[in-house]
Amino acid sequence: MEWEEEVRMYQDTYRRLAAHLDRLPGGFGSKDEAIEQRLLRTLFTPQEAELAIHLSLERETAAAIGARADLAAAEAEERLATMAQKGLIMAVQSGEGRRLYQAIPFVVGIWELQLNRRDDEWLQSTADYWRTRRPRRPVGPPQMRTIPIGESVDRRLEVLPYESAEALVAVQERFAVAPCICRRTARLRGGGCDAPEESCLIFGDWADYYVETGRGRSVDRAEVMAILTRAEAANLVLQPSNSKEASFICTCCSCCCGLLSSLKRHPAPADVVANAFGAKYDPELCEDCGTCLERCPMGALTQGEGRVVLSAQRCIGCGLCVSTCPGGALALARKPASENTVPPDTWDETWRRIVRAQEEAV
Repeated sequence: MEWEEEVRMYQDTYRRLAAHLDRLPGGFGSKDEAIEQRLLRTLFTPQEAELAIHLSLERETAAAIGARADLAAAEAEERLATMAQKGLIMAVQSGEGRRLYQAIPFVVGIWELQLNRRDDEWLQSTADYWRTRRPRRPVGPPQMRTIPIGESVDRRLEVLPYESAEALVAVQERFAVAPCICRRTARLRGGGCDAPEESCLIFGDWADYYVETGRGRSVDRAEVMAILTRAEAANLVLQPSNSKEASFICTCCSCCCGLLSSLKRHPAPADVVANAFGAKYDPELCEDCGTCLERCPMGALTQGEGRVVLSAQRCIGCGLCVSTCPGGALALARKPASENTVPPDTWDETWRRIVRAQEEAV
């Protein structure tokens, strides 16, 4: 009887944790509660699940979080440090030397931070979760945006600082690189592609966290730029956090990346992605080499009757077709101001706006 009561108690704990994660950006939830519970149990102990419910998107001390959870500051600090090491929450050092902790969404957040996990239980539980994930209508700003690779942008074209990878990197001082969770997981499951695995760029506090917890390695600005150059050669789309000050830049393939693969299934990716540019095509300059057909991650370019056909509704403005067009038939053009959105200043503010939009939508 005690065992059955304990199981029921823990089920309720994990239900409350699922509800907590569902209120964060991106949401959380499976159509099958058993799958949902199994996934959470692979991540959180019951004690960690109970404590996680008391964290928010604001960065706070262990003492403040422990007070809400009825835990002594020292015990809260010990548990939170373990949870941060496991990639369940974020931990940063404040300017005053205090350790601060923050809740993070399941995506983008907890899922990406499990990149060092390779056990069969984790792979099966996540595969089951993605297969049964409860659909949710996105509201508020997207967590990520698409920016063009540098070689695709005409120097005469107006480009704002948050629309350029080079500009996003230029204002940063601390850098890390980490493996792509999507490509790593795909390969562990027997699939994947040949794109470089170590390719996710992280900046500032998040770079410190990745290095400290063994999820990435510290790099300098020159290596960051070399990784961006390699990404262009490997046909990877640049997707930074949707904020003026980037916390990361992911270099994504449409075969493994969850976001790009779902965008590719959308009938009009251009309508749902956050970006500032779209491709334009001049058939008179086209040499009919077919390179752009292979480079486009969204299938926006197809072979028509004797010429390439561009679907503006499918173009996400990544610029991969432009940089390798030998005849100059493809170029990027700035979208109308009415179709452009200005991102929040920071990724934390992006998260806050998403949560507010989710609350208003209920």
